[in-house]
Amino acid sequence: MKPRMNAWMLRIVPLAAAMLLTGCSVPSLSHAPDTAQAAVPERWSQLVDSGDDDVKAPAVQAQWWQAFGDVQLSRWVELALQRNNDVLTAMARVDEARANLDMAGSGAMPQVSLSAPGSANRSLSARTGQMVHVRSAQPVLQASWELDLWNRLGSLSQAAQQRLQASQADNDAVRLTVAATTAQAYIGLRSLQAQLAVAQFTVKSREDAVRLLGDQVRVGYISQLQLSQALAELESVRQSVQQLSLAQERQRIALMQLVGGVGDEQAQALMQRTLDGASSVMPRQLGTQVLDRIELPRMPAAGLPSALLERRPDIARARLQLAASDSNLAAQRAAFLPQVSLSANFGSLLINALDYNPARVWSLGGSILAPLFTGGRLQGQFDAASAQRDQAAYAYRGVVIKAFGDVETALVSTQQLQSQWQHARQRETVLTSTLGFAKDRYEAGYASYLEELDAQRNLFAAQQDVLRLRQSQLENAVALYQALGGGWQPGGEVNPDSKP
Repeated sequence: MKPRMNAWMLRIVPLAAAMLLTGCSVPSLSHAPDTAQAAVPERWSQLVDSGDDDVKAPAVQAQWWQAFGDVQLSRWVELALQRNNDVLTAMARVDEARANLDMAGSGAMPQVSLSAPGSANRSLSARTGQMVHVRSAQPVLQASWELDLWNRLGSLSQAAQQRLQASQADNDAVRLTVAATTAQAYIGLRSLQAQLAVAQFTVKSREDAVRLLGDQVRVGYISQLQLSQALAELESVRQSVQQLSLAQERQRIALMQLVGGVGDEQAQALMQRTLDGASSVMPRQLGTQVLDRIELPRMPAAGLPSALLERRPDIARARLQLAASDSNLAAQRAAFLPQVSLSANFGSLLINALDYNPARVWSLGGSILAPLFTGGRLQGQFDAASAQRDQAAYAYRGVVIKAFGDVETALVSTQQLQSQWQHARQRETVLTSTLGFAKDRYEAGYASYLEELDAQRNLFAAQQDVLRLRQSQLENAVALYQALGGGWQPGGEVNPDSKP
């Protein structure tokens, strides 16, 4: 019994001594700074009425863009999610994170390798004076395993797992951003088409008016001043047509880039169908019908502000990155403690005549590596990991603050834009009647053509305002869907101990 006790003491004493020597220098884990805490409001400052007390606001769906009821818009978004470069890059980052997880998990597993060193030499024998040829080979199977007594390797593996989940959430965040950007780009293109159609129709009507005024000037019915004013207004609208045409081309190129570039065949085919669909509408009606194809969806349910923390992929990504930094910090702390490794070698030794009767060789061993003095390297690594954890905590706080601001901005804009659009529509109606009155007064001889020209100018500006405000409403609806997370559902669990 006594020899066994002595053997046990021989094994445990080195480990105990190493722990005593290093234990006093192990730093303690700290929490994230209090200033990194994100304040969550109890309610939204702006509550939007859905328009029907009997109908609840709809929940945000994963394919939220279908709520706009436009087939072309859905096709553009779906093509962007397939071919956009940012989406493809995010998917590659997920693959990289998955490979890093495999590498981190392998550290806790036994490592087995095979080596087969060989040598040949020729030397002079001191005993016989003859040349001696010696050939040897020693195939060896080597195995090693680090005992993860302090969960250092486990913490590294957990950090890699959390980074994988963060990259998956980042992929979802990129997809949501690309979908929203594409939808807004499509809405912008449709709005420019509508504004251009109104401007072109206005040019046509003013060209007809200028021809009529020219005839009246020649017979002395009106003065040259009225014709000059009409020509100036005609050139002004022609300039607007050129500006809108340039803006439409730029918007077309921007939309093409979102789905693969101007050289992408699928994008070109979809753009051709989009432009053909717009040109099939009569110019007089194009200004309203193009945007009327895109429905303004009912306001989605915003829910409580606290629910937003679980509904946005960018918040989940920041939270998972914070959890990963906590796990990495725990691994850096474990590096101060002794590392215990076991090793074994099994092989054969073949030398010349022993080819057919090799000698068996083997070895078993273990080691305890206790860091005693590293010149501040370990402490520096721990401090760097702690600072990285604090950065992740502040990054999480920043994402949360931005998320609440995005929702509040979209909710406020919903009410304000609806009110502005209604006033613009009323102004357009009034100015349409005003133009009719001005025409009647001019044709009856009670007023000059300048009065009708002024009414035309005001109506044209009002029509463009109505279209731009409708565009702003649609784009704000897209922004609200994006701010609410776009129907995203978390796919992984987060370590509750890693919350800031």
